[in-house]
Parts: sequence; structure tokens; C-alpha cells
Amino acid sequence: MRHVESAVRVWDLRIETDTATVLLDGGSLEVDRGQVVALVGRSGVGKTTLLRSIIGVLPAYTRLISGQVEVLGRNVFELSDVERRALRRHQIGYVGQDPGSSLNPRLRVRTLVAELASSRDRSCVDALLDLVRLPIEEGIAERRVPMLSGGQQRRVALARALARDPAVLLLDEPSAGLDATLRDEVADLIRQLADQSGLAVLLACHDHALVSRLADKVITLERVAAEPRPATLVATVTLRTAVTAPVLTVRALSAHVGRGASASRVLTDLDLDLEQGCAVGIIGASGSGKSTLLRSIIGLHPATSGTIAVHGGVVEASVARRSRNERRSIQLVPQNPMLALNPSRTVAAAIARPLGLDHRTTSAAVRERLIELLDQVGLSPEHLQCYPHELSGGQRQRVSIARALAADPSVLLCDEPTSALDSGTARSIMALLARLRGQRSLALILVSHDLALVAEHCDRILVLEHGRAVEIAQARNPEAAVSGAEGTEHRPTQKSSSKPTVPAMPT
Repeated sequence: MRHVESAVRVWDLRIETDTATVLLDGGSLEVDRGQVVALVGRSGVGKTTLLRSIIGVLPAYTRLISGQVEVLGRNVFELSDVERRALRRHQIGYVGQDPGSSLNPRLRVRTLVAELASSRDRSCVDALLDLVRLPIEEGIAERRVPMLSGGQQRRVALARALARDPAVLLLDEPSAGLDATLRDEVADLIRQLADQSGLAVLLACHDHALVSRLADKVITLERVAAEPRPATLVATVTLRTAVTAPVLTVRALSAHVGRGASASRVLTDLDLDLEQGCAVGIIGASGSGKSTLLRSIIGLHPATSGTIAVHGGVVEASVARRSRNERRSIQLVPQNPMLALNPSRTVAAAIARPLGLDHRTTSAAVRERLIELLDQVGLSPEHLQCYPHELSGGQRQRVSIARALAADPSVLLCDEPTSALDSGTARSIMALLARLRGQRSLALILVSHDLALVAEHCDRILVLEHGRAVEIAQARNPEAAVSGAEGTEHRPTQKSSSKPTVPAMPT
């Protein structure tokens, strides 16, 4: 039974920098006990600033101009420093964007959690670690922070926040560093805490799938032009909706190579649905049709039968016959960016081409957009004048991603984006794709031979064998899938209402 009582109230909040730049204007929201509210919006619109205002800790260069923030009936900015610290320690749990930076690297996980828990008893700490899905049996409680992954650090920080038994929980990008399975488990935990204990939860999030699964209410922060102010933020409240319609729908898709009597079929009656913000991994042996599927979807290898629809509208099989908007809506990140990027063109020219064709912007606006795109993929403005041969493999792949993003697509197709990269660079590219997927609500298709990588970063897995879909399943437990691959005979699966298991790799 959910309690109905406001735990957090914010109204007419205006926050500026010391130079009078408006960061947040008119920000208002209300979070009841037992309710989960999500803050969404593009990076830089003020989500983190709004969260920090609730704990009464604003960045040093900012100041509160007007408005009020109430937590459990108390005006945060009218409290003394001692009272604010007591409120944060006993009533509010806060997990920031980079929780690892707030964890003492010299302390073990058990000590980090115990120092905030109501009881320092070993069983109490173990219960908190188990609550946030940390593997106690693997000895994680005795590890120090540098020995943890980013996702594990985030869950330790969440355990510390829950150890206080707070009335209000504030989360900034709670799904960062988590695979889809773990993200869903943490979402279900937060939902359970809100429903059963009346915890009020406010989270800032780019992850569309998490918001859809978890939130009762969504508040969108939007930056809009407003004279004479440079920019303002408007909060628009919408109720949580059901699962959205697929952004990409593929039905009975078949494709051939060759002509006439020598033609051979490489795809057979393939179906695929892809929702906004979701990722589907495509795996299979070489020659199973993975790359052909991507090329057929984008229109570079016209299908011989079947349909492809984007946002419900069927598109032509050939890219040459698609409209400009239809071409922009689906973009491809190829396997080898060195071959895909023109060696005689600079990074600026490579990325500016889709900007100039699709947006017809001025030169100054193009440069500003180029810098923004490079920043999004982790490159600096200095890379604009570089040629492909002057970049590392990882940098070329980032340029290739930036060029695809320049068209502002709804669907991003990635063909073996990490196959030619070392493991460290590959991880950084996958982290980049995960972040972009969340920030832009991109629908992503990832082709790879690496089942573990696909299982970690995708919501569903489609297994191809000789051009047919032999399995489609939730991405779970990749180790079990790999161990079960040997000697497995695959047959085309029938649609079933039961929850699928992890597919084994085709032999």
C-alpha cells in the first residue's frame, strides 16, 4: 500500500552562476512517499543541479536566486549547516554520477558500507550488499574500490545510501556502468523499496528503458530560448506510458547475393523489432548473414522480399529510393573506419558532409556543431584538422560514430565496432555507445562475434545461422551460453509467450 504524502517539494527554483548565467529557471516538482519520479532531458539542462539543490549543496560558482526546496516539510536553504548535514546523513540517500570518486580507495567494501549502516554486524552488511546484487560469495566485501568495476562501485554507493534507511533517495544516472540484466534488477529493487517502504525516489536518467520500467512520473527539462534571458528551463510533467511502438520493424526479410541461376539466399524470412533506447545484439558464425542484415536495413543491399518500417512507415528497399529523412533516420557505423573514411579528407570535412547536406547550416554553425559532436564521442576540437591516418584505431572509430550521429538518426547500426581494437579501447567504445544510447534514446543494433560483449551491452540477442533467426532471447548469463554452445543443434524457434533463455552460439 503506497503512502501518499509529499516528501520533496520544489517550486519556482531559479539558480544562476556568479556571472548571472541562468542554469535553472522555474524548476518545480513534487515527489510523494512511495513514488518514483524521473528527470529527463539533454545533457546540460540542469538535472544534476536540480538534484543537488534538494540536498542543499550547489556548486561553488552558483547561487540560489529564488524559489524554495522542501524535504520532509523542511526548507533546505533555511536550515543551518549542521541541520542540513543531519538531514543528508539520516533522511536523504544520494548517489551521484561518479559514485566511485566519493568512495575512499583505501577502505574495503565491507568497511565502506558498515560505517553508514545502522548495525555494523557482518550479516547486516552482507544483507545490504546482497540487496544491491553484489556477489558476496566472490569475496567482493573484502575488496578495495580500485579492484571494482564502475558498475560495482555504483552498487556499493547505492548500498551506502540505503544503509541509512533514508526517506528520500536521489540518483544521478543510476544505470551507468550496468548491463541490461543488472539494470533491470536494480530498477526492480528501487521499485520494491518505493512500494513497500514508502521511499520517495527522484532520479536523473538518460536511460529510456530504465525510466519506462521504473518511473511513475517523468519530468522533462527543456532548454528554450527566451528574451532577454539567454536560456531557461521548463519542466513538463507526463505520466509514465506503456511500452512504446518499435522505431524499427523488419518483417519476413529475405536477401540474395548473385543474379539469375547463380543467386543464393543469405537471409530468409527474418523478423525484428527494435524499440527506442533499446539495443539488440546480432551474433552468428561468419557468413551467417549478420552484415547483410545491416546492409539490407540501411538499403545498401536491397532485400528481395519483406518489409522494413521506421516509426511505422515502410521504406524502400534501396537507399537511393528513400527520402532524405528516411536516410537520415538509420545510420551505419562500419567495421573498418579506415576504409570508410576518405583518406584525403580531414575529420572536419568527413563529419561536416552530412551536416551540410541534411541541415544546410552556415559555416560558423557547422563548426560549432562539429565541436559538439566530437565532444560527445570523447574527442577534442584539435582533432578536426586531422586526417584518418593521423588517428589511432579507437579515434577513427569515434570519428565514424560522430559522422553517423551528425545526421541525428533514430537507429544506429554497428558492424563489429570493436573487432580491430585492443580490449581497453574496445571497452571504451562500448561505454561510449552505451552512453550515447542513453543520452539520445538511440535504438541500437550491434553485430559481433563476441557473445559476452553482446550480452553485457544489449537487451536482446538474435542468433543467425545460415541466414535464419534460430534464437532470439534476453541477454542473460553469457558464460552459460558459451559453455552450452558446443554440440548444440539449432532449429528455427517458434514464437512463445514464455521468457526465453540465453541463446547458445551456433556451431
